[in-house]
Amino acid sequence: MRISTNTMYQSGISKINTLQADQVKLQQQISTGRRIASPSDDPVASARALEISHAQGINKKFADTRQTAQLKLNTLESNLTSVTSLLVSTQSSLVGAGNGTLSNLERSFIATDLTNSLQALIGLANTQDSSGNYLYAGFQTSTKPFVANATGATYAGDSNQQLLQIDTQRQMAVNVSGDNVFQANGNDVFATISNLVTLLNTPITDAASQAAFNAGLATAIGKMQGSVDNVLKVRASIGSKLNEIDGLDISGSDRALQYSKALSDLQDTDYASALSDLAKQQTIMEAAQKSFVQVTSLSLFKFI
Repeated sequence: MRISTNTMYQSGISKINTLQADQVKLQQQISTGRRIASPSDDPVASARALEISHAQGINKKFADTRQTAQLKLNTLESNLTSVTSLLVSTQSSLVGAGNGTLSNLERSFIATDLTNSLQALIGLANTQDSSGNYLYAGFQTSTKPFVANATGATYAGDSNQQLLQIDTQRQMAVNVSGDNVFQANGNDVFATISNLVTLLNTPITDAASQAAFNAGLATAIGKMQGSVDNVLKVRASIGSKLNEIDGLDISGSDRALQYSKALSDLQDTDYASALSDLAKQQTIMEAAQKSFVQVTSLSLFKFI
């Protein structure tokens, strides 16, 4: 078979162009640190990298949502810590109010203190978060949940739960409605304190009024303990949720590392391999260029 001079030139140039393209690609991989510049470089790896990137994004969104949930629950816990302290202080006042040596005037002083405590408790129940949303209003976050009245306070919020998707299979309530904190199971702490104020302001004048006072005080003490227990139960639930979020954060961080490693394995340049390949390509290029020069310089005139 006869091979024309033009064919030899085109074949040689084509080979050299291919080698140059390979070198440029290797140099690009080394300079950018990325093995895949476009999907056509490795369609299978590119498709897998897209899947992992999607999963990585979802994992990041869950992490952000958990951070929001954690902030909301920590705000609740901080507020309920103050509520607990106030209720425990009120309990101490009730123990002192039962002292039989107190006069009607002295009991009225305790009643004044409890009136102030009631106002403070309503203030805590109407606390807003950093965004101006009321903590205990359910979905009615722009509505003040408790309105003071002659017998304590009425609830203006609802009992709905604010749910956040904090992981693939986990939704978590990040609020507590006011009726479930301060008026649970018919035990209204505002009404209890209000009734105590009335009881302490009622003079004891005889055995019957003394007996009524003792009975009313015992009932109030029992109800106050029930209110404290309920608040502590709510706080325990919040603490459990915060612990769960911590555990999910650890798992999420582990997944994030796994996704990053998998993407690196798929996309990043193996510098040792790339540098070795570049050196090999340069050697082949030099050989191809020398061969091209030698082949294209052949002529029948040299043999005459």
